[in-house]
Amino acid sequence: MPGMKQVAALRSEKESIPQDWRRLRAYLGTQGMVLDIDSPPLQFAGGLANLNYLIRVNGNDAVLRRPPMGELPPGAYDMRRESRILSRLWQKFPLAPRAMHLCEDVSVIGAAFQISEYRPGVSFRASLPLELAGDTNVGAKLGSMMIDVLARLHSIDPTDVGLDDLGRPDGFLQRTADGWIKRAMLASHESAGREAHMLIGDVSRWLRAQTVPRERTSLLHNDFKLDNVLVNADTLEPVAVLDWDQGTRGDSLFDLATLLSYWTEQGDPPAMHKLQQMPTAQPGFPTRREAAEAYSRTTGCDLSEFRFHRVLGMFKTAVIFQQLYSRYLAGGTADPRYAEFGDLAAGLFACANDIAQSRLF
Repeated sequence: MPGMKQVAALRSEKESIPQDWRRLRAYLGTQGMVLDIDSPPLQFAGGLANLNYLIRVNGNDAVLRRPPMGELPPGAYDMRRESRILSRLWQKFPLAPRAMHLCEDVSVIGAAFQISEYRPGVSFRASLPLELAGDTNVGAKLGSMMIDVLARLHSIDPTDVGLDDLGRPDGFLQRTADGWIKRAMLASHESAGREAHMLIGDVSRWLRAQTVPRERTSLLHNDFKLDNVLVNADTLEPVAVLDWDQGTRGDSLFDLATLLSYWTEQGDPPAMHKLQQMPTAQPGFPTRREAAEAYSRTTGCDLSEFRFHRVLGMFKTAVIFQQLYSRYLAGGTADPRYAEFGDLAAGLFACANDIAQSRLF
């Protein structure tokens, strides 16, 4: 672990999607903030949606975050929601970076954006660096860390951080299922093949036929996975949890299900390995079942109705990749990774169906 860089990877100036930095500097000047653009801000590497930049404000490093370029799905990439959460959550959850500024004037850089404090650290995505790969202790530590951090978040009383009116927790699961089914139908109409159409129908009918589980309400991150956690490169201890634009209040087991929808393990269908979201198929990481049971022991949550959450979480992940593929076809991005997302989404819909039929945990 010693020798790893503590700074998250940055794209080169050529690879970074440019913003109107001069206009931003002028705007921030009206807010009592001085933006340094002697060297153009660089974009953080990784990620498939929101754009994040390392900037210098008032002599200190900070992070500017804005939605992706192009047309956006309704309600997605909510900078106001994220800024509100980050302006309060740090009081009880120190891993949440503190918000510094929100701008909803799209004339500045073409979209709403927010600025938050910068935390140095590293993140892991599809694989571990060579110096850590194959170390079972590292896998075990990172797997346990993810569950512990999620449980800590869910233990916070929203009232204690002034977020007791965030979202609409009553009927959360039913509304979430209805919403993702609707998005799936729209995205599939635009870009999905015959197999994906059939699987969307099968999984949608399964979700609608189930009795919605009893809900345990807590604060949710709603996209919690390993690359949204920055860790100290020397100790692997968490230093920050990022990407809060989907944060809300709702059933805590749905947060766990979202995490497990990215949790690949040996023997999984090919689509799970093509996800390349977390290195959890490598030695030492717990299986999805072991991770779920560890969460249950820590929080006291009953997993007897967890299959509903798992199906819904996997379905949601499939729809997200279908939406990204639709953006690619519409010209909203030229990123070549997106060209494969149509086939990937179809495979993930099949995984959701396998979970519904108890062929996959």
